[in-house]
Amino acid sequence: MVDGSSSCMSRLIGEFIRKEVADWDDEVMATARFKAFSGQRSDWEPKYYFWRDLILKVAAHLGVFLFHPLEVKNIWFRRGALSPLCLDRVLLEMYNAGDILLREDLVDPTRARLSQVFRRVVHLMGLSRSLKEMDVMEDHLILLPILKDKAAEVVKVISENHWTSSCIITMTKFQDICGGSKEASAILSYLSGCRKVQYLVINKRQSMEGVKVSLLPEAVSSITSLDLDVLHLISTVEKLQQQLDMNNKRWERSRELALASLKSGSKKAALKHARDLKLASESREKCRSLLSRVEEVLRVISDAESSKKVAEAIQIGARAIKENRISVEEVQICLQELEESIVMQKEVDNVLESTSSFTGIEDEDVEDEFKKLVLEVESDSSEICISKVGVDSVRGETGDQKTAESLCNALSNLSLVESVALDSVDRTRNSSKDLQLESA
Repeated sequence: MVDGSSSCMSRLIGEFIRKEVADWDDEVMATARFKAFSGQRSDWEPKYYFWRDLILKVAAHLGVFLFHPLEVKNIWFRRGALSPLCLDRVLLEMYNAGDILLREDLVDPTRARLSQVFRRVVHLMGLSRSLKEMDVMEDHLILLPILKDKAAEVVKVISENHWTSSCIITMTKFQDICGGSKEASAILSYLSGCRKVQYLVINKRQSMEGVKVSLLPEAVSSITSLDLDVLHLISTVEKLQQQLDMNNKRWERSRELALASLKSGSKKAALKHARDLKLASESREKCRSLLSRVEEVLRVISDAESSKKVAEAIQIGARAIKENRISVEEVQICLQELEESIVMQKEVDNVLESTSSFTGIEDEDVEDEFKKLVLEVESDSSEICISKVGVDSVRGETGDQKTAESLCNALSNLSLVESVALDSVDRTRNSSKDLQLESA
């Protein structure tokens, strides 16, 4: 039986499918697609590719990679009272092709070491691939292409809040980013298999879990004692933050009750709430102070790691200079030349950004230049090319009239002519000396 939320999801998925498949509501096509596979593989292979691609599109649209087969069969692709009879075979073929995984196919890094070794041996022997349609429909399935995209997205989200080559976060934070404990387990198993993540656990009174994530293309480094200490500090920070939030809520509630009691005239109740307010305030300050101290320790560790990276980079540079037999003077000269190039480039950029002006050019100089241009027009009426200083080009025409008009238009584009009225070629040549030019 389909409940209200499932019916709503089915309707939303149906709207998406109709955009992807134009003939989804066609009865003839639906009947053919919903039938079980029969005959040779070549007979039903096009239908299999149709359902495989549609499953991947719907899953990507919903943003899910972990699903139950019955959900796909009875909610995603249900049409009225009909469900696709071929989906069992489609999911099995996707499993055999490697597009779908069972949850047990992924090696869980949170389990014991012996269990991980056993699962790897089973995978290497190929014993986990002998499944039937009934087996595929019994447990949750994982869409591998969507899992890969989701894992990359999780690493990207983590990297946006950290600038180091690797980072450590608690399992609670990792689950929040992944969208749930089941999703986090699958993503952790996949990233662990890619050597992008290592699982951390501290058995001190109560277990503290976390993950070490590589934020670079390289594999994550091995776990050190410092990593465990950092995980303990980060876990402590999260717990203190939760306690501080609770104290803030308690303080606000006590304050509201105390004010309400004063307004109602109940002095005894107001004193009681004022006492609770005082205790909440003291507890909040102690928690805030302790939180600040732990965060300061984490900052010191982070700064120490940064200093270590800088020192390693300096050592690498010194070793490279020695191996390539480069003297310190040569390095200084290169740095000086680089600095001069940077300064020169900045000067060029400033000149290019500044608006060009003709304030240093006299009107007489411009008028003389104009006379030279007119003489050139008279000597060569076939074609005139004007240098590109705000104008792309001015091509001359064979006739004197077209040539003069083109010249005037070009000068107008340079904003050097305030007003020009051309009636004919003769009037233009006679009045060219009276033109008033101004800088652009």
